[in-house]
Amino acid sequence: MFDLSGRAALVTGASRGIGRAIALQLASHGAAVAINYRRSEAQAKAVQAEIESCGGRAICVQGDVSVPEDADRIVEETGEAFGRLDILVNNAGFNRDTLILRMSVEDWDQVMAVNLRAVFLCTRAALRRMLRQRWGRVINIGSVSGLAGNAGQANYAAAKSGLIGFSRAVAREMGSRGITSNLVAPGLVRTDLTKNIPQQVVDQAMQRILVGRLGTPEEIAAAVVFLASEEAGYITGHVLPVDGGLGM
Repeated sequence: MFDLSGRAALVTGASRGIGRAIALQLASHGAAVAINYRRSEAQAKAVQAEIESCGGRAICVQGDVSVPEDADRIVEETGEAFGRLDILVNNAGFNRDTLILRMSVEDWDQVMAVNLRAVFLCTRAALRRMLRQRWGRVINIGSVSGLAGNAGQANYAAAKSGLIGFSRAVAREMGSRGITSNLVAPGLVRTDLTKNIPQQVVDQAMQRILVGRLGTPEEIAAAVVFLASEEAGYITGHVLPVDGGLGM
Protein backbone atom coordinates (compact mmCIF):
# COMPACT_ATOMS: atom_id res chain seq x y z
CA MET A 1 0.00 0.00 0.00
CA PHE A 2 1.12 3.56 -0.81
CA ASP A 3 3.87 2.41 -3.17
CA LEU A 4 5.47 5.52 -4.68
CA SER A 5 8.16 3.69 -6.62
CA GLY A 6 8.93 5.44 -9.90
CA ARG A 7 7.47 8.73 -8.68
CA ALA A 8 9.46 11.94 -8.22
CA ALA A 9 8.60 14.51 -5.57
CA LEU A 10 9.59 18.08 -4.74
CA VAL A 11 9.18 19.19 -1.13
CA THR A 12 9.71 22.88 -0.44
CA GLY A 13 11.21 23.90 2.89
CA ALA A 14 12.34 20.33 3.46
CA SER A 15 15.51 20.78 5.50
CA ARG A 16 13.80 20.54 8.89
CA GLY A 17 10.54 20.08 10.76
CA ILE A 18 7.46 18.94 8.88
CA GLY A 19 9.17 19.28 5.49
CA ARG A 20 12.00 17.01 6.57
CA ALA A 21 9.56 14.37 7.83
CA ILE A 22 7.60 14.55 4.56
CA ALA A 23 10.75 14.12 2.46
CA LEU A 24 11.87 11.12 4.52
CA GLN A 25 8.49 9.40 4.41
CA LEU A 26 7.99 9.95 0.68
CA ALA A 27 11.43 8.44 0.12
CA SER A 28 10.70 5.51 2.42
CA HIS A 29 7.70 4.69 0.21
CA GLY A 30 9.85 4.69 -2.92
CA ALA A 31 9.73 8.22 -4.30
CA ALA A 32 12.80 10.10 -5.49
CA VAL A 33 12.82 13.38 -3.57
CA ALA A 34 14.11 16.89 -4.26
CA ILE A 35 14.82 18.64 -0.97
CA ASN A 36 14.35 22.38 -1.33
CA TYR A 37 15.97 24.75 1.14
CA ARG A 38 16.74 28.44 1.24
CA ARG A 39 19.58 28.75 3.76
CA SER A 40 19.99 25.52 5.73
CA GLU A 41 22.34 23.69 3.36
CA ALA A 42 23.89 21.46 6.03
CA GLN A 43 20.47 20.35 7.28
CA ALA A 44 19.25 19.69 3.74
CA LYS A 45 22.30 17.60 2.95
CA ALA A 46 21.72 15.65 6.16
CA VAL A 47 18.20 14.78 4.95
CA GLN A 48 19.64 13.75 1.59
CA ALA A 49 22.25 11.57 3.28
CA GLU A 50 19.60 9.88 5.42
CA ILE A 51 17.52 9.05 2.36
CA GLU A 52 20.50 7.75 0.41
CA SER A 53 21.71 5.66 3.34
CA CYS A 54 18.45 3.70 3.07
CA GLY A 55 18.87 3.18 -0.66
CA GLY A 56 16.68 6.09 -1.80
CA ARG A 57 17.31 8.83 -4.36
CA ALA A 58 17.47 12.48 -3.34
CA ILE A 59 18.89 15.80 -4.41
CA CYS A 60 19.15 19.17 -2.67
CA VAL A 61 17.83 22.23 -4.52
CA GLN A 62 18.58 25.65 -3.08
CA GLY A 63 16.32 28.60 -3.73
CA ASP A 64 13.72 31.03 -2.43
CA VAL A 65 10.36 29.71 -3.61
CA SER A 66 8.76 33.16 -3.28
CA VAL A 67 11.00 34.46 -6.09
CA PRO A 68 9.61 33.60 -9.56
CA GLU A 69 12.97 32.82 -11.14
CA ASP A 70 13.97 30.58 -8.22
CA ALA A 71 10.66 28.72 -8.20
CA ASP A 72 10.92 27.98 -11.93
CA ARG A 73 14.54 26.85 -11.58
CA ILE A 74 13.80 24.60 -8.59
CA VAL A 75 11.07 22.79 -10.49
CA GLU A 76 13.23 22.55 -13.61
CA GLU A 77 16.21 21.12 -11.70
CA THR A 78 13.94 18.54 -10.10
CA GLY A 79 12.53 17.48 -13.45
CA GLU A 80 15.96 17.28 -15.03
CA ALA A 81 17.39 15.22 -12.17
CA PHE A 82 14.61 12.64 -12.10
CA GLY A 83 13.18 12.86 -15.60
CA ARG A 84 9.73 13.68 -14.25
CA LEU A 85 7.84 15.43 -11.45
CA ASP A 86 4.80 13.71 -10.01
CA ILE A 87 4.34 15.10 -6.50
CA LEU A 88 4.65 18.71 -5.36
CA VAL A 89 4.44 19.38 -1.63
CA ASN A 90 4.24 23.11 -0.94
CA ASN A 91 5.48 23.06 2.63
CA ALA A 92 7.74 26.11 2.98
CA GLY A 93 6.33 28.39 5.64
CA PHE A 94 7.12 31.56 7.52
CA ASN A 95 5.41 33.44 10.31
CA ARG A 96 5.78 36.89 11.77
CA ASP A 97 3.21 36.99 14.54
CA THR A 98 1.94 40.15 16.15
CA LEU A 99 -1.39 41.80 16.88
CA ILE A 100 -2.90 43.43 13.81
CA LEU A 101 -2.59 46.96 15.21
CA ARG A 102 1.16 46.40 15.50
CA MET A 103 1.54 44.55 12.20
CA SER A 104 3.59 46.33 9.57
CA VAL A 105 3.06 46.15 5.83
CA GLU A 106 6.39 44.31 5.64
CA ASP A 107 5.12 41.74 8.18
CA TRP A 108 2.07 41.19 5.99
CA ASP A 109 3.88 41.07 2.66
CA GLN A 110 6.67 38.71 3.74
CA VAL A 111 4.26 36.18 5.23
CA MET A 112 2.06 36.35 2.12
CA ALA A 113 5.07 35.91 -0.15
CA VAL A 114 6.33 32.71 1.47
CA ASN A 115 3.02 31.12 2.43
CA LEU A 116 0.84 32.00 -0.56
CA ARG A 117 2.67 33.51 -3.53
CA ALA A 118 5.35 30.80 -3.42
CA VAL A 119 2.68 28.11 -3.65
CA PHE A 120 1.27 29.73 -6.79
CA LEU A 121 4.74 30.01 -8.34
CA CYS A 122 5.81 26.42 -7.65
CA THR A 123 2.44 24.96 -8.58
CA ARG A 124 2.31 26.85 -11.88
CA ALA A 125 5.76 25.58 -12.79
CA ALA A 126 5.08 21.99 -11.67
CA LEU A 127 1.75 21.72 -13.50
CA ARG A 128 3.47 22.19 -16.84
CA ARG A 129 5.27 18.88 -16.31
CA MET A 130 2.32 17.13 -14.67
CA LEU A 131 0.05 18.00 -17.60
CA ARG A 132 2.42 16.31 -20.02
CA GLN A 133 2.39 13.21 -17.82
CA ARG A 134 -1.41 13.29 -17.28
CA TRP A 135 -0.71 12.50 -13.61
CA GLY A 136 0.16 14.60 -10.62
CA ARG A 137 -0.35 15.37 -6.97
CA VAL A 138 -0.30 18.91 -5.57
CA ILE A 139 -0.34 18.85 -1.77
CA ASN A 140 -0.34 22.13 0.12
CA ILE A 141 0.49 22.41 3.81
CA GLY A 142 -1.97 24.78 5.43
CA SER A 143 -2.83 25.24 9.10
CA VAL A 144 -5.77 25.14 11.47
CA SER A 145 -5.08 28.88 11.74
CA GLY A 146 -6.32 29.15 8.17
CA LEU A 147 -9.56 27.39 9.12
CA ALA A 148 -10.49 29.29 12.27
CA GLY A 149 -8.14 32.28 12.47
CA ASN A 150 -5.81 32.94 15.36
CA ALA A 151 -5.14 36.07 17.41
CA GLY A 152 -1.76 37.54 16.53
CA GLN A 153 -1.69 35.75 13.17
CA ALA A 154 -3.85 37.82 10.84
CA ASN A 155 -1.22 37.60 8.10
CA TYR A 156 -0.47 33.89 8.55
CA ALA A 157 -4.15 32.94 8.91
CA ALA A 158 -5.07 34.92 5.80
CA ALA A 159 -2.31 33.26 3.78
CA LYS A 160 -3.21 29.76 4.94
CA SER A 161 -6.90 30.41 4.36
CA GLY A 162 -6.02 31.60 0.87
CA LEU A 163 -4.37 28.24 0.24
CA ILE A 164 -7.73 26.52 0.65
CA GLY A 165 -9.28 28.50 -2.19
CA PHE A 166 -6.15 28.06 -4.27
CA SER A 167 -6.09 24.29 -3.72
CA ARG A 168 -9.72 23.96 -4.74
CA ALA A 169 -9.28 26.14 -7.82
CA VAL A 170 -6.40 23.92 -8.96
CA ALA A 171 -8.54 20.84 -8.25
CA ARG A 172 -11.30 22.20 -10.51
CA GLU A 173 -8.89 23.13 -13.30
CA MET A 174 -6.85 19.94 -13.24
CA GLY A 175 -9.26 17.17 -12.21
CA SER A 176 -9.86 15.97 -15.76
CA ARG A 177 -6.10 15.81 -16.42
CA GLY A 178 -5.27 13.18 -13.79
CA ILE A 179 -3.98 15.76 -11.32
CA THR A 180 -5.34 16.13 -7.79
CA SER A 181 -4.93 19.08 -5.45
CA ASN A 182 -5.45 18.84 -1.70
CA LEU A 183 -4.49 20.60 1.51
CA VAL A 184 -3.30 19.19 4.83
CA ALA A 185 -4.02 21.47 7.80
CA PRO A 186 -1.76 20.64 10.75
CA GLY A 187 -2.69 21.62 14.26
CA LEU A 188 -0.15 22.30 16.98
CA VAL A 189 2.90 20.25 15.98
CA ARG A 190 6.18 20.03 17.85
CA THR A 191 8.66 21.78 15.52
CA ASP A 192 11.19 24.62 15.59
CA LEU A 193 8.42 26.92 14.34
CA THR A 194 6.24 26.25 17.40
CA LYS A 195 8.83 25.79 20.14
CA ASN A 196 8.88 29.54 20.86
CA ILE A 197 5.14 29.76 21.38
CA PRO A 198 4.44 31.04 24.92
CA GLN A 199 3.59 28.25 27.32
CA GLN A 200 0.30 29.95 28.20
CA VAL A 201 -0.80 29.68 24.57
CA VAL A 202 0.23 26.02 24.44
CA ASP A 203 -1.66 25.30 27.66
CA GLN A 204 -4.82 26.92 26.30
CA ALA A 205 -4.55 24.89 23.09
CA MET A 206 -4.01 21.68 25.03
CA GLN A 207 -7.41 22.13 26.65
CA ARG A 208 -8.97 21.89 23.16
CA ILE A 209 -6.82 19.10 21.69
CA LEU A 210 -8.98 16.02 22.14
CA VAL A 211 -6.11 13.51 22.05
CA GLY A 212 -4.31 15.44 24.80
CA ARG A 213 -0.92 16.00 23.18
CA LEU A 214 0.94 17.89 20.47
CA GLY A 215 1.28 16.33 17.05
CA THR A 216 4.51 15.14 15.45
CA PRO A 217 5.93 15.98 12.01
CA GLU A 218 5.72 12.29 11.14
CA GLU A 219 1.94 12.32 11.62
CA ILE A 220 1.61 15.17 9.14
CA ALA A 221 3.93 13.36 6.73
CA ALA A 222 1.77 10.22 6.87
CA ALA A 223 -1.22 12.21 5.61
CA VAL A 224 0.89 13.61 2.77
CA VAL A 225 2.07 10.14 1.73
CA PHE A 226 -1.54 8.98 1.54
CA LEU A 227 -2.63 11.93 -0.58
CA ALA A 228 0.37 11.37 -2.88
CA SER A 229 -0.56 7.75 -3.47
CA GLU A 230 -2.58 5.98 -6.15
CA GLU A 231 -5.07 5.03 -3.43
CA ALA A 232 -5.98 8.72 -2.99
CA GLY A 233 -6.70 9.29 -6.67
CA TYR A 234 -10.39 9.94 -6.03
CA ILE A 235 -9.71 12.66 -3.45
CA THR A 236 -9.28 16.23 -4.68
CA GLY A 237 -10.19 19.70 -3.47
CA HIS A 238 -10.14 18.32 0.08
CA VAL A 239 -8.95 19.94 3.30
CA LEU A 240 -7.58 17.33 5.71
CA PRO A 241 -7.06 18.60 9.27
CA VAL A 242 -4.43 16.66 11.20
CA ASP A 243 -4.90 18.38 14.52
CA GLY A 244 -5.88 15.93 17.25
CA GLY A 245 -9.37 17.40 17.27
CA LEU A 246 -8.21 20.98 17.94
CA GLY A 247 -10.44 22.40 15.23
CA MET A 248 -13.66 20.79 16.41
